[in-house]
Amino acid sequence: MGKGTDKLYITHSEWSSSDAYSASVGSNAGSRAARRGASFKKLPFNFCAASLQPFKNPVCTPEGTIFDVEVISTWLDKHATNPVNGEPLAAKDLIKLNFARNADIDDADRNRVTDGKGDLIDPVTFKIFTDNTHIVAIRHGNYANVFAWETVERMNIKAKMWRDLVDDVEFGRKDIITLQDPQNAASRDLSQFKYLQDGEEAILTKEQEAERNAGNVNIEALGRVGEKVLRAKEAVERARQQRQLTGDVNRTLSKQQSSSSLSKPTPRAPGIQEKKIAHNAAVYTTGAAAASFTSTGLTPSTSGERAILTDEEWMLKPKRVKNKGYARIETNLGDLNIELSPEFAPKAVWNFVRLAQRGYYKGVAFHRSIKNFMIQGGDPTGTGRGGSSIWGRNFEDEFEGPLVHDARGVISMANKGKNTNSSQFFILYRAAKHLDKKHSIFAKIIGNESFAVLDKMENMPVEEGGSNRPVEDIVIKDVVVFVDPFEEFLKDKGNKEKEKKEREDITRMGGTEDDRTTWTGKRLRREDGSLIRDGDRGGGGGGGGVGKYLNLNSGKDGNGRIEKDDKALAVNETWEEDPGIEEPVRKKVRTGGFGNFDNW
Repeated sequence: MGKGTDKLYITHSEWSSSDAYSASVGSNAGSRAARRGASFKKLPFNFCAASLQPFKNPVCTPEGTIFDVEVISTWLDKHATNPVNGEPLAAKDLIKLNFARNADIDDADRNRVTDGKGDLIDPVTFKIFTDNTHIVAIRHGNYANVFAWETVERMNIKAKMWRDLVDDVEFGRKDIITLQDPQNAASRDLSQFKYLQDGEEAILTKEQEAERNAGNVNIEALGRVGEKVLRAKEAVERARQQRQLTGDVNRTLSKQQSSSSLSKPTPRAPGIQEKKIAHNAAVYTTGAAAASFTSTGLTPSTSGERAILTDEEWMLKPKRVKNKGYARIETNLGDLNIELSPEFAPKAVWNFVRLAQRGYYKGVAFHRSIKNFMIQGGDPTGTGRGGSSIWGRNFEDEFEGPLVHDARGVISMANKGKNTNSSQFFILYRAAKHLDKKHSIFAKIIGNESFAVLDKMENMPVEEGGSNRPVEDIVIKDVVVFVDPFEEFLKDKGNKEKEKKEREDITRMGGTEDDRTTWTGKRLRREDGSLIRDGDRGGGGGGGGVGKYLNLNSGKDGNGRIEKDDKALAVNETWEEDPGIEEPVRKKVRTGGFGNFDNW
């Protein structure tokens, strides 16, 4: 166990000083790590080997070293050698690389696609290139298409199909150039580059030098993660500058929070609105965040947005649609009027209504009738073993609610076990409590005439031998749906939303004309019949309130005093009642009598 000993433990000094890569390596760990080659630095795959900056127009040598065409051209004009290995190199030896890129969608406009941006990807599998991807190029003269090695190996080499997957040009094994091999990291080791060993600096273009001097970064070449980080920093800086111009929102909020008590709600910053949850939002999310977290082929998503249900999925929940539905089963013995109950069996009602509207039950006979029990139908094959639901599969039982098999005329789904409902149904001749919680009740017969038809069905003779099939066929001519509860529900919901939106619009615009009333409940009108709006002032009165309707200048005597007469308080605007409301009778002033004691 001990280092160089047979002890069953390791001392602290052995642990801290003997191993340069232990958890506590001591004070001279840096020098030991340097001697063991810990200064290894790898050039990223999307960087030019000469400028050590992200490339824009990549080219490569026959050995697979990648340069930016502008940078290497500047170098070749002076040296005519490969800056990485020092061997002779001419411009005609360079091979243009055709990289495929992801479409980069601007967050501000999801419909606008910008060209020339995005991550470098494999053009066949669309997998994003990383520093751990084995990248190769297939050469065709002076240009080459770039692929992931696993794509070329699987679709070209193993399939023995030696044609380019992009251009459909024939190539050979010698035309495959390795640009990056994760198993051979030494080929991109910066410490092995000759021009760096010779002490020369990286070659930069004028644009790159200007960016370096200004402290800028080539955002487009950093890929998705780096681009989002830098754009986020720019957004934060813009928001900080905006707060300095218009006032610091965060500082204002902190002052309000400190001055208010804990019981008061925190004031919301202006412009920040709480996102409303859609009425048909599911209790689960779309799964985009989890899928993008585990797959490199999907765009990363960090928001757990709820999935949106369709109208069908949203309505097929118990106790959501409470509208009653009505239909008529037309048979050769008469018509049966039925009332549908989607509140407690929405799936069964939906299935029956949609099949009826599709004409599924036309010409279908009741294949089973047992006196004092029930009559069963809904199977197009007439055998009792067929039938399919509107979804093409069996659907679940629905036992929530107070519906029970307690009366004649109850209609339930027929099944062959738990959760095996399809298109067949049966109508009870009498109560059958033993069927509760075994068959889903979705309707009942209504009307005396319908029960009379049901009596005829029950009295029809049936075949002997246990088949219980009526001797004379009882055929369903058609099922007519008078009131579709789901369409009525959607229509009512749309009307309510429309009315709510109209009320909100009216409130936002200041209310209706009828909302502008006085404290007596009367609407104010001018002499021309137009209503007086808020903020209008009387002819001579100043200010607002009731006094604005009084003309203080009329009825004054020569000294400016108001006369003691009813006409002294003249009203500029006339008071007009709504049509149909009688004018109140003014109480007459009594004259004479004991009005006061001046005559005593």
